[in-house]
Amino acid sequence: MNARQLITAAALVAVLLLVLAAPRSRASTSGGNSTIVLVNFDVTVDAGATHMMDEALATAQALHAKAIVIVMNTPGGYLSDMVDIVNIIEEAQSDGMPVYTYVPPDGMAASAGSYIAMASNSIAMGNGSFLGPSTPIVVGGTPLEQNHTEDAMISYMESLAAKWGRNVTAAEIMVADDKAFTVQQAYQYHLINYIANSLQQALRYWGLQGASEVQVSENAYDQFLSALSNSTLDGLLLTLGFIAILVDLYHPTIILTVAGIIAIILGLVGAEVIGASAIGLTLIIIGAAIMFLELKTGHGFAMMAGAAVAAVGIYLLALNIPYISSSAPSGPKYVLIDAAIGAVGVAAGLYIRWIAGPMRRRQVKTGPESLIGATGVALTDLSPVGEVRVEGIVWRARCMSGSIKAGEGVRVVMIDGLTLVVEPLKGQEAQGESLKG
Repeated sequence: MNARQLITAAALVAVLLLVLAAPRSRASTSGGNSTIVLVNFDVTVDAGATHMMDEALATAQALHAKAIVIVMNTPGGYLSDMVDIVNIIEEAQSDGMPVYTYVPPDGMAASAGSYIAMASNSIAMGNGSFLGPSTPIVVGGTPLEQNHTEDAMISYMESLAAKWGRNVTAAEIMVADDKAFTVQQAYQYHLINYIANSLQQALRYWGLQGASEVQVSENAYDQFLSALSNSTLDGLLLTLGFIAILVDLYHPTIILTVAGIIAIILGLVGAEVIGASAIGLTLIIIGAAIMFLELKTGHGFAMMAGAAVAAVGIYLLALNIPYISSSAPSGPKYVLIDAAIGAVGVAAGLYIRWIAGPMRRRQVKTGPESLIGATGVALTDLSPVGEVRVEGIVWRARCMSGSIKAGEGVRVVMIDGLTLVVEPLKGQEAQGESLKG
């Protein structure tokens, strides 16, 4: 691939990202002169959700909205993005714009979502919903790191609860004891303000009935950011990108190379978004380097070993990233993903060993060079120059040393321009070649 093709591919990716980033909101008027912004927060707390909330605040400010209402059903997510979203909520509140959270029936404000809800002016929940648990998880962290993060989040949750006059002790229990409260318990312990089994009932409680509604959801760009906020996906993109480029070097198609480059770029962008572990990234790069040794060895084992090292890197990519979510990257699911990468590496290694490698070696040996080592018979005396027949073709030949008589067997040892440099055959091999001649 030349520089122009790379620039073109990069430009196309940039245009696609700009299109994906275009805001997407939907307005519906239900009477009245006021406007509220409804945020459909049925997503994981990650970079995509942060961008969506940023867009919701910008929309509310542009419309001079009466309030922002978060309709929440989330399992939680990244600690850093939770803090960013709470900061966005507090920015709206500092502008005099209240932010309310509504958790619909059977929904959840779990983990990171519980902090976001606690930052709201008022919380309403439907039957069957729950709030918490809220204990942070530092993936691969030491007990000291876990304790420090947990203590910090206890203080953070207590301050959010105290700010709006909620039960600080119950809020602390959600973090310290990893406790989730049902809607009835949350109301009883004064963690929420109201039980509402429909959004309209909650809006009436907040005095927002009849307002024009502008809905904000994750657009394609937000979803793109959310996808790249998955450390396992980032590792897969990086590893599969390297494998695609390597396989393409055996029988160039350009397509696999372009796809591999795009996958690597996306994987690196995602790693930057989540602040991925340097140890995990380093292991993936070392694994890629081992894979590319396959170009030298050609036996498939370097590909398999490199994929195994990269799989370990993928597992460690989330190392020391704080989550407030039950879906933190650990456990059997991620072992299966690493096993799948190992299986891809084995399959690619066997493909190189049995198919691509032999094809590549045959391609290298095409042309006159393929005659080196071939045997034939002298048609004339070589003293030292004469003619020989090798693989049915008559060649001008030169004896490497001494002389060779017509009818004797010869072996090609090198090629000098269009002249074969040969040596005489000996023993039974010479007799067999003379008979064929």
